[in-house]
Amino acid sequence: MLEGLNRALDLVEERLTAADGAGGGAAEVDVATLARVAATSEYHFRRLFSALAGMPLSVYVRRRRMTLAGAEVLGGERTLLDVAVRYGYGSGEAFARAFRSVHGIGPGEARRTGAVLTAQPRMSFRVVVEGSTTMRYRIVEKDAFRVVGKKARIPLVHEGVNEAGAAHVASLGMEAIVRMKELSDREPAGVLSAVQYLSESREEGEEVDYWIGVATGPGTEAPELDGVDVPGGTWAVFDNHGPYPIALQELWRDVFTQWFPSNPSYVSRPGPELLKTLPVEIGTPTDSQLWVPVERVDAP
Repeated sequence: MLEGLNRALDLVEERLTAADGAGGGAAEVDVATLARVAATSEYHFRRLFSALAGMPLSVYVRRRRMTLAGAEVLGGERTLLDVAVRYGYGSGEAFARAFRSVHGIGPGEARRTGAVLTAQPRMSFRVVVEGSTTMRYRIVEKDAFRVVGKKARIPLVHEGVNEAGAAHVASLGMEAIVRMKELSDREPAGVLSAVQYLSESREEGEEVDYWIGVATGPGTEAPELDGVDVPGGTWAVFDNHGPYPIALQELWRDVFTQWFPSNPSYVSRPGPELLKTLPVEIGTPTDSQLWVPVERVDAP
């Protein structure tokens, strides 16, 4: 799988600078094409790239383009409009906005002052073996169900306590919790959390829909609670034991940076990720389960 991702990155690099003989603009970076090169689905390609790279594909492409464009801006051999067109921008204003978002300065000022610019190195992925950690998981086929509970929109936090998530949990009344437990009638049993990603980005601070709720039957309605329908499908279920919350954050990272690359027969699919964990004090070890929606594909 990593070989396929690196072939896709080679194609990205070609599209950054691909131009016709007259010096025309950069070619479009089509995610569907990249996913085919990587022999995976477009959805899984976006998710896996974000997890491995620490940024969405669109951000990486923009940073790489502005790195190359920055060298030409400082070089002074082309007009700023020519540089803009060469790197896929139809106007000087659009190019200037993208340039400033990466370098913190406009292209005209950068050329006049010889400013120090920001460079995004070209990426490649490789396997690094660290320690001897094993991951315990099972594959579960699950019929359609519904998560019913209380929803909030919170930012992602990669390390440490998510204060917004903790505040949402603390805001739940006992009446709501009792009602949730009454509705819980299937695995994973009991009160759990569900995270629905709103974009392919998994950057720190990116907002997600976050439920505290239970798994129950399709069509279950509870007027006082929020609900989301979850289609039937395959789930990879990871068991975890360690200090809360760092062990869970490391598990999530390892699923996308180690488990998926080592198991190319499975790719992620759309759907909420479910977490069942026993509430404990910060830093106290606890048992948890992470449910990730996956689908089986023919290995490349």
